[in-house]
Amino acid sequence: MNILLTGANGYIGLRLLPALLEEGHRVKALVRDKGRFPSPQFDDFLKDGRLELLEGDMLVPGSLPELPDSIGAAYYLLHSMGAGTGFQKREQICAENFVQWLSRADCRRIIYLGGLVPAQKLSSHLESRENVNRILRSGDVDVTTLRASIIVGSGSASFEIIRDLVEKLPVMVTPQWTGTKCQPIAIRNVIGYLTGCLECADTIGQELDIGGPEVLTYRTLLHQYAEMRELKRLILPVPFLTPRLSSHWLHLVTPTTLVLAKSLIESLSNETVCRDHSVTTMIPQDLLTYREAIKTAFAKIAQNRVPSSWINSLSSGSLNPEFFRSIKVPEHGVLKDRREMPLVSDREAVIQAVWSLGGRNGWPSMNWAWRVRGIMDLFAGGIGMRRGRSHPVELRPGDALDFWRVLLADQAAGNNGPARLILFAEMKLPGEAWLEFEITGKSLIQTATFRPKGLLGRLYWYMVLPFHFLLFPRMANRLASGQKAKS
Repeated sequence: MNILLTGANGYIGLRLLPALLEEGHRVKALVRDKGRFPSPQFDDFLKDGRLELLEGDMLVPGSLPELPDSIGAAYYLLHSMGAGTGFQKREQICAENFVQWLSRADCRRIIYLGGLVPAQKLSSHLESRENVNRILRSGDVDVTTLRASIIVGSGSASFEIIRDLVEKLPVMVTPQWTGTKCQPIAIRNVIGYLTGCLECADTIGQELDIGGPEVLTYRTLLHQYAEMRELKRLILPVPFLTPRLSSHWLHLVTPTTLVLAKSLIESLSNETVCRDHSVTTMIPQDLLTYREAIKTAFAKIAQNRVPSSWINSLSSGSLNPEFFRSIKVPEHGVLKDRREMPLVSDREAVIQAVWSLGGRNGWPSMNWAWRVRGIMDLFAGGIGMRRGRSHPVELRPGDALDFWRVLLADQAAGNNGPARLILFAEMKLPGEAWLEFEITGKSLIQTATFRPKGLLGRLYWYMVLPFHFLLFPRMANRLASGQKAKS
């Protein structure tokens, strides 16, 4: 079957794509930037034509490519909740443009993944997801809507937030929403339902609730995670944590941005439990319990085989996606700190040292100062250092790296040319900042670039300049020696 997959670079998209390809479907995957797509793991499918990448932005109709005449099914997996205020409008525009775009082709059905609808008033997040559902159904193509509660899997937002809370806090003072009921579902089962719809004609035009075999409270999710990790945790619910205080609490303890934390807290007050169970007979499968989903997630993490993570979504930071289309670091109106060091170690060892920066590996110069800067950013409403990195040694464009975002990661192994890594700062700053590394056959060039915003930006640069004089020469020297160790 010919499949159109939108959001192919997203958390669900990168899990669904290999499942579709392994079942023999031909997939056209829409991404905003082909440079961010993890092409190496899909090389065989790209070469034999079973997978084709399409580039376009659903917010910009003129950027969308031509569609094939016949599409068996189109998956709509676009989501903007973490992109800041006004996400409802963006989601509406994307859905409207998608319907218009799809009307140019002969498409048999749309499959859409939304959120479970509670009986009470909807949060702005869930209302937006339902609005998207209504827009998709306003077109001429039949729509299958799958509605899920929280999704549990390695790299999922729900799993990583629970993981952060339990791993970091021996005692948790929790707000009232932790008593809200939900029906968590393992990512494996979500993918099973998404692919199963293709083989089940009865799902066409239906709105179906999908969930795991258990109804649990968020407090129980925390308790069971702690038990699975053999951790003793004391959870104390209190009535005085308002939604606003709760969102700040979640932001301080987990890798969420403050904007995303506010949206999540609002949604967590809604009970998300399946009211219709017909999908279990339409698409039968073994549903994993919450504990089994956690066990499966850690098996992936232990093997460094996490296919996708919500943290690497652009909505987990502040980067404008257009930066990927113009990777060159600005030259004019900027302040720079440039260091060039001769390579003491061999080129490959230096590349490995640079590509191992951040996360649990730490930084090779004044690691404590990087962490202090992360704490300062956190209290300023930024993301801090909590995102870490998804893989201990591999980087690709779009990856989150502490409070940086990878713009370019080119090891140039094939032609032995200069290897380049460019990072963009997503911390709270009075301007924009880049950190660039270039490794040639003879030297390492390390450049910190800052484009200040007004007088405050220039004052900030000169205030941190003494730390640059201490930190950057030592870091460049250690990297040129191939050293990865923290200090």
